[in-house]
Amino acid sequence: MAPASSSTTSAITLNINGEKHHLSVDHRTTLLDALRERLDLTGTKKGCDQGQCGACTVLVDRRRVVSCLNLAVAAEGREITTIEGIADGDDLHPVQQAFLDLDGYQCGYCTPGQICSAIAVIEEHAAGWPSAATGDVRPGPVPPPLTPEEIRERMSGNLCRCGAYVSIVQAVSRGARAHEEARTTAAEEAAA
Repeated sequence: MAPASSSTTSAITLNINGEKHHLSVDHRTTLLDALRERLDLTGTKKGCDQGQCGACTVLVDRRRVVSCLNLAVAAEGREITTIEGIADGDDLHPVQQAFLDLDGYQCGYCTPGQICSAIAVIEEHAAGWPSAATGDVRPGPVPPPLTPEEIRERMSGNLCRCGAYVSIVQAVSRGARAHEEARTTAAEEAAA
């Protein structure tokens, strides 16, 4: 029997915003610290460092996660999207544009996590995932409306110290409408 390795580091490859990054990390390194400290992707913010504020929210395989509670080694081989990877070149994502147009930020510290979470919320809702605010959780041909109550419930893991919640809800709602319009246009083009 071979002796157990005493190494506390691993060489990993992280796929972030469509680019592969090779690095050696301590097994205890969080995804947040790998992003900020090792890869200089500082758009993801360190807030409470306890998974309670949502400032560090990123998308992993298109699902939102608080990166302060996820280990970098566990993210190997998964598709990670940070706020730096949301826009398409100079074209802002519809949620980013809505946050800008509707003042869905004040100091801006929570905004990257809010935007990443909002994108996931919109996709979760479009896929028919219910929330605690969903009145009828039975699957239907179309999801129930994405009401302000639904948005507030679904975004409740992201805190804003400045209290820009009214504008954030409006921005998520506008982003959801843009997402639905894009889906409808794509379906019409595919049918033509």
